[in-house]
Amino acid sequence: MKTIIELKNATVQVNNGFDAFKTILDDVSLDIYEHDFITILGGNGAGKSTLFNVIAGTLMLTSGSIHILGEDVTDLPAEKRAKYLARVFQDPKMGTAPRMTVAENLLVAKFRGEKRGLRPRQIHLYTEEFQTLISKIGNGIENHLETPTELLSGGQRQALSLLMATVKRPELLLLDEHTAALDPKTSVSLMNLTDELVRQQALTALMITHHMEDALKYGNRLIVMKDGKIIQDLTADEKAKMVLSDYYSLFE
Repeated sequence: MKTIIELKNATVQVNNGFDAFKTILDDVSLDIYEHDFITILGGNGAGKSTLFNVIAGTLMLTSGSIHILGEDVTDLPAEKRAKYLARVFQDPKMGTAPRMTVAENLLVAKFRGEKRGLRPRQIHLYTEEFQTLISKIGNGIENHLETPTELLSGGQRQALSLLMATVKRPELLLLDEHTAALDPKTSVSLMNLTDELVRQQALTALMITHHMEDALKYGNRLIVMKDGKIIQDLTADEKAKMVLSDYYSLFE
């Protein structure tokens, strides 16, 4: 089984002021395998976002190591890891450039992690491809290929962020509570699209969620975090035997 991410004894300590240090990721070891779709649950301050930041390279480890596809990236910054990873944030505004059109945003995402010299963008070459892509969403965005993203609804913008994250297939897709800022109906629609993309592209994905129902429904593994540690790592079979009340009991 191909290992995409390997965390060994990953620890992050931050200065809390007055020379006091707080451990926000505590000796975490985790292997993420190809085609895993892992949902992550945990209360506030459990270490979920810290785990994502460590993998993405926006937060460096105090000790421990991280490998991506066997390469030691422990000391590599985020831009050096961009060729492997794509991330969708909680805030729909985070993943898109507001004054650029939908097509322009998709063009940038299509060449994520690649070296770009100064050359004509030739966006017209990709118009048909991008129109086909957005037409699959079904939330009205198909009429807005040439619309600046700042004029889209939150749901449309988040769906675009998801498409941008997957238009060039990433080795690992990080979903950082990507439905949390949406209304319930739009959230369900985006989760259906997420599951469809993960299945169609055979993606490896890691998803933070506060929705117990989504943790129960989606993914082949469930990780529960508390106080910077992984306290549960459940398989698909173990998940299948659980009901909603079992999930709530994990936090007691």
